[in-house]
Amino acid sequence: HTLEVLFFPHYRENWEKKPILIQRQNPDYYKGLFSTAEFDCILRNNDVQYGVNLDVTSYTNGKRETHNPPGRALPYTLWDFYESGCSLRMLNPQAFSSTVWQVLSILQEKFGSMAGANVYLTPARTQGFAPHYDDIEAFILQLEGKKHWRVYNPRSEDEVLPLVSSPNFSQDEIGQPIMDVVLEAGDLLYFPRGFIHQDDCLPDTHSLHLTVSSFQRNSWGDLLLKLMPAALETAMEEDVEFRKGLPLDYLQFMGVQNSEKEDPRRDKFIACVEGLMKKLVDYAPVDAAVDQKAKDFLHDCLPPVLSEKASSVYGAPARWGDGEALGVTVQLKGQTQIRLLGAGAARLCGDGDTVTLFYTTENSRVYHKEEPKSIEMKAEHIDAMEFLIHSYPKFVSVACLPCETVEAKMSLAELLFEKGLIHTYCSFLVQVN
Repeated sequence: HTLEVLFFPHYRENWEKKPILIQRQNPDYYKGLFSTAEFDCILRNNDVQYGVNLDVTSYTNGKRETHNPPGRALPYTLWDFYESGCSLRMLNPQAFSSTVWQVLSILQEKFGSMAGANVYLTPARTQGFAPHYDDIEAFILQLEGKKHWRVYNPRSEDEVLPLVSSPNFSQDEIGQPIMDVVLEAGDLLYFPRGFIHQDDCLPDTHSLHLTVSSFQRNSWGDLLLKLMPAALETAMEEDVEFRKGLPLDYLQFMGVQNSEKEDPRRDKFIACVEGLMKKLVDYAPVDAAVDQKAKDFLHDCLPPVLSEKASSVYGAPARWGDGEALGVTVQLKGQTQIRLLGAGAARLCGDGDTVTLFYTTENSRVYHKEEPKSIEMKAEHIDAMEFLIHSYPKFVSVACLPCETVEAKMSLAELLFEKGLIHTYCSFLVQVN
């Protein structure tokens, strides 16, 4: 199901270009992903806070309102809001639902961008939100009931793939829909950022859907925001043309107040700027800029779901018993087969002469609750770490790590095991004292 969300039919023709609807005629297609019963269970067993984890909204007579009281969202009050016709939006279900967490942790690796989610529960005959567009690629997974959706083209070229979400629109600002459909349980709707949308519930049933989002601020322009300052800094250090002083009289013919002047000095000045801009490409540290984006991405990421817990440090039998600590010795040997916990669990990034390993295994399921996690790599470990990353998903023996000494191989393997970044092929390699 997760892969189909990403690689839906006609993916290349539609991605960032136009909406697509997948109708499955299978109401159980998303069974087990999330449900209204799980929504209720989360409310009862977790500290769900209004405005942080949950919003209560309505849209009536063209007016969008939020009805969040302060404090914890308790079932007694929340279900009363719902019975009064309000929609309920859970803002980060992955913090409470292991299934949603697992789906998003897989998708973030496929997208190379943070994957987030909201859950929307809407009573029959109501609408919770005004027409608007978002700054993310949106996948609507209809989990229960039905919902009527209308999707509209961007209003202008300036609103194609926008950098930020829109304010709420009135009906007369958005024109006619290009898609007018009813989603039933098991269906999926995709639309790119910038496409205006609104939805409402049918008279005969409630609606529960999960919106999966990704590709927020993940454009070429966002990469260049990282690249250009670094390129300019390098150019100024290495090329005297970038360090030469501006003309003494440039304020007399440049700037907005002089923009209408016909002055040959303006042409010469602009030509000089254009020449320097062309030269700037030669100093662009593209890989370093990508590493900067990658560090941000790894900080955004959810931690990987531990499907190999028994063979990692998280399943090690260390415990207290008989008045002493037991099972604290990890027997990693040369023949021990190891691999990373996940394809996107760690990444090497360079910064000058320093190489740092950034990783996601200690991230929180709550967005940016933890600071970025990293290890500065020793020179003797860098090649071996790169080898281990590129070997995934294959297991490799500790002895195969390209370090100059056995001690370096073992110290790297032990460090990565203790940090929860690798697991072994067999869980029986842990010896209990």
